[in-house]
Amino acid sequence: MSDERKEKHVPAPEGKREAARQKEDPGGRLRQFGNFLLVLIVVLGVVALAAYRDGTGFDMLRRYLNYGRPSEAGGEVLYDYDASGKNRFAVLGDYLAVLSDTSLRLLDKNGGEAWSEQVNMSAPALSTCGSRAVAYDVGGTALYVADQSGVLLELTANDGEHFIAATLNEDGWLAVTSEKRGCKGCVSVYNSSLSLVFAFESRSRFVLDGCVTGGRLAAVTLGQEGGVFVSNVVLYELTKEEPSADYDITGGLVVAIGQQDGLLAAVSDNCLTYATSGGEVTASYNYTGSYLREYDLAGDGFTALLLNRYRSGSLGRLVTVDTKGRELGSLEIREEVLSISAAGKYLGVLYADRLVIYNQDLQTYATLQGADFVQEVLMRPDGSALLISAESAGLFLP
Repeated sequence: MSDERKEKHVPAPEGKREAARQKEDPGGRLRQFGNFLLVLIVVLGVVALAAYRDGTGFDMLRRYLNYGRPSEAGGEVLYDYDASGKNRFAVLGDYLAVLSDTSLRLLDKNGGEAWSEQVNMSAPALSTCGSRAVAYDVGGTALYVADQSGVLLELTANDGEHFIAATLNEDGWLAVTSEKRGCKGCVSVYNSSLSLVFAFESRSRFVLDGCVTGGRLAAVTLGQEGGVFVSNVVLYELTKEEPSADYDITGGLVVAIGQQDGLLAAVSDNCLTYATSGGEVTASYNYTGSYLREYDLAGDGFTALLLNRYRSGSLGRLVTVDTKGRELGSLEIREEVLSISAAGKYLGVLYADRLVIYNQDLQTYATLQGADFVQEVLMRPDGSALLISAESAGLFLP
């Protein structure tokens, strides 16, 4: 018998065999990484193609990274609040600001309450710009400026000097329009630190609104010339007492003024006017003969206008207009529109039975059927939409 012993071979476990193969073949890991990289390149290529085509591809990626997969039915309810006909809503980043006649609340993206403040208002008004919100009582004496951390400024008007309007710009500057004893109106300007730095008092014309842009105050005043109402925009440098420029918007009443692409945008009942902060009118879009029903200046370089054919009813046109006064898109409307909201490159239009999100050219981007319970839509710049109902709000992801 031979003394030579036969060795018995025992198969290695699968995990060890795989490790051994990778040790013997170091290119395996590289191939796996290469496959992953290839998939990533394809995904980014699709996003880049969509971004090149209509500018929405990067928003799609942002929504995916921020919220996960798109919702198919409007999303779960994210926000709850008490029902009230006086509730006002506004988007503040990923948060929802809710103003009622008794409270100002900020709800985070998970539906929790970030903070709340007791208020007392008869006619609540709420708007946001940049990272701040302003809440005030129209015709009342209470005003609050807040951000995601809480209330930054609280103002109380004197009796007889009630608040009329308030606007914020992207840099956090605040313009407050109010009544003023001894004159026909006043606009007070607060800098980004919310310190009072300028006040314009009008003794000859009523003051309707104001905003700060390009280091200047633009105040909207109203007067009459030849029996016709004329809105005049007066521009002040914040270091001088005399106006630097002004321009007229004839035959119409300015209902809102804001800024787009560094220009002043003024919506009146018969035209949309763009001007520089130096008072030069650069473009206008006329809709004399139509009835302005709704508008939104918050689009990225465009204004949305809902124009009715008749004083009542639902026949009309939905148009988007750029800062050169050119019509980007137009849709004939033959049904009830409950709400419109512009943000970023998107315009959300809430019809009686559905939500349609359009791009700035009014091409359909996404549709949500069965939105009968929704009362208002609030668009976010990334193309997502908050669906506001009586007691709760949900998130729709295209």
